[in-house]
Amino acid sequence: MAIRIAAVGDVHLDEDVVGRFRPALEELPASADVLLLAGDLTRHGTEAEARCVAREFGGLGVPVIAVLGNHDHQCDQVPQVVGTLAEAGITVLEGDGVVLDCPGGRLGVAGVKGFGGGFAGRCASDFGEPEMKAFVRTTTESADRLGEALRSLECDVLVALSHYSPVPDTLAGEPLEIYPFLGCYQLGQAIDSAPTALALHGHAHHGSERGTTPGGVRVRNVAHPVIKQAYSVFHLGDHLDQGEVSGVGVGGIQQTWS
Repeated sequence: MAIRIAAVGDVHLDEDVVGRFRPALEELPASADVLLLAGDLTRHGTEAEARCVAREFGGLGVPVIAVLGNHDHQCDQVPQVVGTLAEAGITVLEGDGVVLDCPGGRLGVAGVKGFGGGFAGRCASDFGEPEMKAFVRTTTESADRLGEALRSLECDVLVALSHYSPVPDTLAGEPLEIYPFLGCYQLGQAIDSAPTALALHGHAHHGSERGTTPGGVRVRNVAHPVIKQAYSVFHLGDHLDQGEVSGVGVGGIQQTWS
């Protein structure tokens, strides 16, 4: 039996968007065991917008686990946003993880927002001005927290959730000049430091859906503008070949990605 994981990111909710996802979300318990939200849940990170997220994604009949994105930090109301989501039963991860008992086994999810910095050969370095050092140290510290959280979870299936991308593959379609602001290689290293089965992220609206870490972990960009549906569903479990991931769109068409 597989563990069924629904995921979407970059929904950017405000009053004028509330209700757009709900009809598909009402059907979620029939097709997924959990819903993962890959950041940028709001437009500007206000408590009022967080209430919109709570209305849209609360009370779905399955656990909802999220990370925040850069938009969710814009108005410096992160504690209020997290608190509002928690009241609706939505768990927000930041350098920590959770283990869920699903019909197909124990699912571990470790999450972090992540940060930019770029990828091997084309990345920022911890050298020079204090501002550059602070930038890169933010990247490194975030990735370190993700790695520690992944390695700490005892579960059957392990998933990494972030907003920023851990690989350049899923950024294809974005201008090369902004790759350093869309993700970093340190997140990929953190994912590869544990027996991670799948990594999910958002942020890259014009990116591509599929990628792989240097260690062979499957990466999926679930930003709403990329998947163009309310959520995608991934099937993970012992019956699948090593590293295999199957995906189901909201329309019910199933694909197997090797």
